[in-house]
Amino acid sequence: MELRDHNGLTEREFLEQYRAGDYERPSVAADMVIFTVTDAKADEGSGAGAKELRLLLIRRGGHPCLGKWALPGGFVQPDETTDQAAARELQEETGVAGVHLEQLRTFSDPGRDPRTWVISSSYMALADSRRIQLQAGDDAAAAAWFTVSYKLQREQKKRLEQGCIRTRTYELRLEAAGQVLTAVIEQTVKVTPAARSVQYAVLSNDGLAFDHAKIIAYAMERLRQETETTGSALHLMPERFTLAELQQVYEVILGQELLKAVFLDKVSALVTATNLYTEPTEHTPSRRLYERSWEEV
Repeated sequence: MELRDHNGLTEREFLEQYRAGDYERPSVAADMVIFTVTDAKADEGSGAGAKELRLLLIRRGGHPCLGKWALPGGFVQPDETTDQAAARELQEETGVAGVHLEQLRTFSDPGRDPRTWVISSSYMALADSRRIQLQAGDDAAAAAWFTVSYKLQREQKKRLEQGCIRTRTYELRLEAAGQVLTAVIEQTVKVTPAARSVQYAVLSNDGLAFDHAKIIAYAMERLRQETETTGSALHLMPERFTLAELQQVYEVILGQELLKAVFLDKVSALVTATNLYTEPTEHTPSRRLYERSWEEV
């Protein structure tokens, strides 16, 4: 016996008369925050072996936000998932393929895109830059790696009758080939006995399209959190690396120097020593090479 709803309809009868056009529906986009770590340029005055955290952006070749820099991404097609759309758009716009994409969150603020109602399913990827060859796609004027700086400017705390509110203001600064993009992001965390909520607001923005400054800020927080608690940073490393190289990657992501003992405690279960060593140079001795311990996956 088929079940009938309060109108006396079976599921087949209900679907036959259902009209999706009776309800306004959003477009869905997939946007990617792609991070890598590279050696700092010697002409920028960085120390020997210094590392830089970089973020992949594309310059928009059409309206809206013509000429501004944006995260790689595009609209999800009816025959694909958001995961598939993210991988497809990434390949089409930048030439990047074969990297792990991790879903961040859904961004759905009204008015976030001037064209129409657009919801973004955002992703974060960590990639070894030596595997990547950039190429701007049909709807991108250029693709480039930007160095990333995400620094805390100020912090305020307010006690509630039950709970508290913490507000932090960050400066996001992105640089590539003389191009500087900046934004000021406010993060508000409210904690009560019943719930914890985190909200982001863009206080100022110079050069980034849409609400992508907010998405980048959220990705930076996720990247730092996962670097502290998991082996995610190993996605940025080549197959084999020294512990000193890995420590530099941790430090550039976290934005602080780590005591060697603290760093080793974080990664001891995540890496395995090999029988291979680096070639000694005039300034550095030979060092043992390590690789990821896949037993910890």
